[in-house]
Parts: sequence; structure tokens; C-alpha cells
Amino acid sequence: MAIRPLHALGVTFGVALALSLTCGAQARPERQAELTRTLSPYFHVTSADAAPDQLPLKRTWAQVDVVGVIADVTVFQEYSNDGKTALEAIYIFPASTRAAVHGMTMTVGERVVEAEIREREQAREEYEQALQNGQTASLLEQQRPNVFQMNVGNIQPGDEITVELRYTELLVPQDQVYEFVYPTVVGPRYSNVPHDEAPVDEHWVANPYLHEGEEGLHTFGLELQLHTGIELAKLYSPTHAVDVHYTGSRQAQVWIDDSAEAGNRDFVLRYSLGGDDIEGGLLLYPGEEENFFLLMMEPPARVTPKRIVPREVIFIVDVSGSMSGFPLNVTHELMRGLLAQLRPQDYFNVLFFAGDAALLSEASLPATTDHVDGAMDAIARMSGGGGTELLPALDTALGLPRPEAGISRTIVVATDGYVTVETEAFERVRASLGDANLFSFGIGSSVNRFLVEGLARAGMGEPFVALDLPGAREQARRFQDYVAAPVLQGIDVEFDGFDAYDVEPAAVPDLFVARPVVVFGKYDGEPEGEIVVSGYNADGPCEQVFYVDEGIVSEDNEALRPLWARHRVTRLTDLNSLEGDGELIEEVTELGLEYDLLTAYTSFVAVDRRVRGDGDPETVKQPLPLPDGVSDEAVGGTIGVSSGGTSSLSGLGTRGSGHGVGGAGYGRSGGTRFPAAKGGGISIVDLGASTDGTTSPVIRGSLDKSVIDRVLKQHINQIRYCYEKGLQRDPNLAGKVVVRFVVDRNGTVASVTIKSSTLGDDKVEECILRAMEALVFPQPKGGGVVIVNYPFVFQSAS
Repeated sequence: MAIRPLHALGVTFGVALALSLTCGAQARPERQAELTRTLSPYFHVTSADAAPDQLPLKRTWAQVDVVGVIADVTVFQEYSNDGKTALEAIYIFPASTRAAVHGMTMTVGERVVEAEIREREQAREEYEQALQNGQTASLLEQQRPNVFQMNVGNIQPGDEITVELRYTELLVPQDQVYEFVYPTVVGPRYSNVPHDEAPVDEHWVANPYLHEGEEGLHTFGLELQLHTGIELAKLYSPTHAVDVHYTGSRQAQVWIDDSAEAGNRDFVLRYSLGGDDIEGGLLLYPGEEENFFLLMMEPPARVTPKRIVPREVIFIVDVSGSMSGFPLNVTHELMRGLLAQLRPQDYFNVLFFAGDAALLSEASLPATTDHVDGAMDAIARMSGGGGTELLPALDTALGLPRPEAGISRTIVVATDGYVTVETEAFERVRASLGDANLFSFGIGSSVNRFLVEGLARAGMGEPFVALDLPGAREQARRFQDYVAAPVLQGIDVEFDGFDAYDVEPAAVPDLFVARPVVVFGKYDGEPEGEIVVSGYNADGPCEQVFYVDEGIVSEDNEALRPLWARHRVTRLTDLNSLEGDGELIEEVTELGLEYDLLTAYTSFVAVDRRVRGDGDPETVKQPLPLPDGVSDEAVGGTIGVSSGGTSSLSGLGTRGSGHGVGGAGYGRSGGTRFPAAKGGGISIVDLGASTDGTTSPVIRGSLDKSVIDRVLKQHINQIRYCYEKGLQRDPNLAGKVVVRFVVDRNGTVASVTIKSSTLGDDKVEECILRAMEALVFPQPKGGGVVIVNYPFVFQSAS
């Protein structure tokens, strides 16, 4: 993927692709390509036959107990089968990146089955065997540290099944503010990998989604009990309307009533304690076989140094389809705040990325008023479209030359994180960052926190999440405070008379923000001796001593066991992504089995041993709502960019736009709208709009033209991707392709061929066939098959 300055942009940034429906192409012999499915999310299509559309998940309910700095969470997923056929439900859902999932229970009627931890492949085999045996079973797998997949199989007609999973996480305050986050929905992930080339554990990406604004098909509710050791000073949710009942100065109950609308964005609860205190100190858990401790040390007050060296800040800004609308508006606000805080002696650059990427300038610019104003103007004219090619953007930013010696480099990534290349991104950052720091900004109501937090961890920086426009301004201010000066550097933890081992983290990084130093570990013998934490800040050396015998020793601190194991698993997984060490995978697997912990290599499986079915349930994937503020562009449809005028900052091309709806589209330049030029965006002319045969496909069968039109519009991004790949080989590629496909009685594409083409690119045509084969239509009325000859016209925006 070529990355070029903005003034050189021609067909980049999600190539402006014209799709019009015309006939009369020059004929060529039919050709059948090898068919494979594409690995990408898709829109849920309701079948004409209601029976297969019985979606079993009806309700998700979270019970949260926060005591001090530890949150214990129990999630209840309630399934019921209202149809007449046995079902298997597949449900993709998120969790906190810090969650230590340590238990699962399945209840079928009056029968309660406790899940067991197994190696991932063994758990999957036990589950599949149970389904073949006609037994009801459930399987919980980790697809990412913050993305889980639940399979519940052999749900018989009339069944009501509840799956309960339990996890624990540590709440670490920042600037004396605690934040509990319960993610509710997994955003659609961009992937350019064909389905049959992807590993099995990536297939979850191909998941159905509802359209923008549609309510979810199951409800979500939450109840939270909060108990603190210090009086509560402030408690609120910036994301949901909540009911709060105070049962004392240190206790509160928080509710979210069941609704479908509540489950389309992360639930965030923030609170602070009286006197700006935090619940620091030492917790100890004397276990039967191992003893655990947790130290949380409040940082010293920030002291701003008299001199801060000049900085270079490189912004990597996501302008892909999933950022279209609200998320990109938040990004605009964030970037205005960040750029406004630069000093004249600083340098900066901006790299925009989607399906392609473009630099504001080939070399970083001094942060003069003119340059900053020009960059803000360029950012204001950006609108979302195309894929999310993060890795090439990282490579470019990490490889930029420095403006001069002695400049401190900071890289800032702003994205919703809807990609599948998290591990590869972490590896790029670790391998190429050098002495720079990387900070990540998650933008939107349900960001991919695994990517956002992992990038910051790999870059020795800090993650930030901007939920809305006011939040963007606040996060920009926090970032400025954060990078102004470190709070504590050269941190060292020593143990005197306290027999500690297996300490996490192995080395404590410099502390840039007002958050506690957190140390986990195990210990032998009696809880006695001292823990000494030392370091230095702008005023010089500082030290704090903790006397172990003054710590809180209690069996109620049992959560320290899975929390320690989860922290170690995270570090080993990060290390494995860099080194590819099989021994590390084995160690993570052993930790999961020993501590009953869900990991990438261990899963929970529960099997009801009763035989209750014929072993052939119908599989349904539970559709997910699009996260609040995310448009249909994240799943299907796209927006292109065509080149335009230049400015003193290398120039920003005008933007061709046009959603796949009735061919309507417009371009934008400096706030002036004008009709899109030919090839200036994506447009699809409604089927049947013409009677002369030039814009209408030929359809034989019992599917309405509007139905075919709707399904193709939903998946237009896959077709666009095929053409983009061809344009990388031949920038002048253009032509017409007529595709013939057959929809069988189940709504799937039974066969697809190229009937005629003037494009002259076999690879693009084969890619189109693969994309078409993956489509799913409603079942034809009255059965039978439907035969469609469907023409596409491709022309770049150059």
C-alpha cells in the first residue's frame, strides 16, 4: 500500500469506486472461479420464513459488586427457544481487557452444570461431541482479551437456559477518579483476509449486525453495589441514565433498567472519594497452597519542571468507514484540542489512514500558528470511508526521520480500533518505537479497548478514551497534563524481610500520570517485613515504605489469586507476540488450567449429560447492534476520495462521497457541495430504475428486485475492496463486469460465474466471485431458485 503526501493523492483513501448497473457489455466466455467466503461482518437479513430467525438470546444482566479496588462481576445470559427446531446460538460479546474470567455455570431448567476449564481444542471437541450426542452444552472461548464467544447448543423448543460467567478486575484510579467500564457490544472489525485463508479463531469477525439506529434484539440491564473504605464524594455515569440509591456515606446502589437501547455502548461509572483520597495500601490473601499480595501506592504530587525539551508529535488519525459521522466528529474536536496545545518550538505531523494513507507533510512541521491552522483546516475537511489499514500507517509513522537532534518524539493514534490486527500492531510498535512514546486515543461509544490499551502498553504510554465531544476536550487536556512531566521516574521496588516472588510487573515503568504504582506477587512465610518503593521526580529522589504487618490480611481478598494470574498472562501474551515463543504459549496454557482462567489457549465448557435431541441443531448467529454513533459505513458501503486543490501544507484533496443508496452522492470542498463527478464516489442505481435495459439486471425467479438491491448495497464494501487491489497494480483499471449467480431455496449463493467482462483483470474478477459467493439472501418465496445476471461498472476517481 503506497503512502503519499496529501497533495499527491489521486485514487487513495478508500478508492472512489463507481458501481452502476448497465448492460450490453462486450461478451466473453463464462468462467468459474474457485469460491471462498470473505472474512468480514455483514448485515443481518430477516428471512421470509420466520422459523429459522428465532434468535435465542433474550437478555443480558450484569451483577457487579465493587469493594475497595476490586470489582466482582457476574454476567447472566438468558436464552430461550420460542420456535419448533433445536438451535445452537453463537453470541459474540465484549468484556474488560482487565477481566480475569474464572468461572461459568449453565442452568437448564432445574439442572445446574458447572463448567470446567480445558485446553482450547479439547474444550471445543467436548462441545462438538455433546452436540452430536444430542446433549445441551455451552462453550466460552476468548477470541481477544476483550472479545469472547459463547456457543450454546441443543437448545430445545421451549427451553429456557441461563449461562452465568464470573470475572474479577482491578480498578486503578487516575487523577483520584475511579472508573468502572462494562463493555456491551463488539464493534464490527475490518478485515481484508479471505475467509478460507484465515485461522479458525478469526472466523468470529464474520458476524451479523443490525443497521444503524436499529435496536438490539436482546435487552441489557445492570445492578452495581459499591462499598468504599472512604466516604464517597462524587458518583455519576457519563454514558447511561442510572438510578442511584445511597445506603450510607460509603455505599451506593446503581441500576440500569433492562432495555435494548442500553446495550449499544459501553457503560461507564466514575466516582471519587472524599478529600481526593484513594484506596491505596497493601492487601494480602493467605491461600491454601499459595499466598498473594497487592500493593497500590498513591503517586507523589506532580511537579512541573522549569524546562521541557522541544517535542515532535506525530498524529495517526483513522478516517475509515467505521469512523464516519459521530466518531470522526469527536476526532475533529480531539485534534483541535491537541494541536492547540503545541508550542512554537514543537514539531508535528498528521497521517490520515483508511484503505490507504496520506501524510500532511513529508517532514514534520514547526508548530507555528499558520501550520497549526492549516492542519486544523485539513482535519475539518476529512470524512470517513474505506477500510482500516492500520499496520502500514504505523510503519510509516515509526519510520519518519526526526526534524533535529534532541527532540522528544511522541506518537498519538486516534481510532475506534475496529481491526483484527491487534497483535501485529503491538509487535510493530515494540520493534520500531525506539526511544519514543506512543499514546492511544479510543474514539466512540464502544471502542476496541484491547487495541487502544495494548498500543499504549507496547508504546510505554497511556490509553485515553473519548466517548463524546465534551469528553474529547477533556481527554485533550488530560493528555497535555500527562506529557508535561513525569510524576515518578526510575521506579524500584525492594523487599526487606518479606519473602516475595513471582512479582508482577517484572519492572515498573516510569509514571507519567497521577495513578498509583501497582505491584502483584506471591509470598512465602508470615506477612512481615517491609516493601520499599523509590524513584525520583523533578524535585529529586523520593521513597515510600510499607510495613507488611500493617496490611489487610483476609480470606475476602481471594480475588488476588485470579488477578495475579491474569496480569501474568497479559505480560506473557504480549511477550509471545514479539518473540513467537512456543514455551510461552505453554506457560499461558498452564496458568489458565491451574487458576481456572479463560485465556487464548484455555476455554470453559459445560455439558448436560442428558440426551435431549437428535444431534442436529440449527446454528444461528445472534446479530449485534451497531455501537451508538457508528454508521452503516462500518459494515457495508464506502466513501471515496478524489484529488483536489493544494494548500500551503501540501494540500488536502477534496472528498468525493456517495453512499450506496439510489446513486445519490455529493462532493465536498471547503464546505461547498456539488454533484459528484463520474467515478467520484460509490453509487448504486436502484434496480428497475430504468426500462431500457441499461441499468437493470436480469432476474429470473421469486426474489423481488428491491431485496437483491438491498443485500448487494449492504455488502458493497467487499466489491470495492476487490477493485482497490486491482488499482494498486494498474491505476488506470476500468471496465464492466457482468456476474451471473444462482440463489438456492435456502437463500445462499449456489453458484456464481463471470458472464462477461471488459475489465481485463482475472484477479479482480476472481475476488468479486469470492465476495458474491458469501452473500446470503432471504429465502425465495415458494421455494425454487433465482438466477441473476448482475452488471457492475468500475471507474476510478482519477
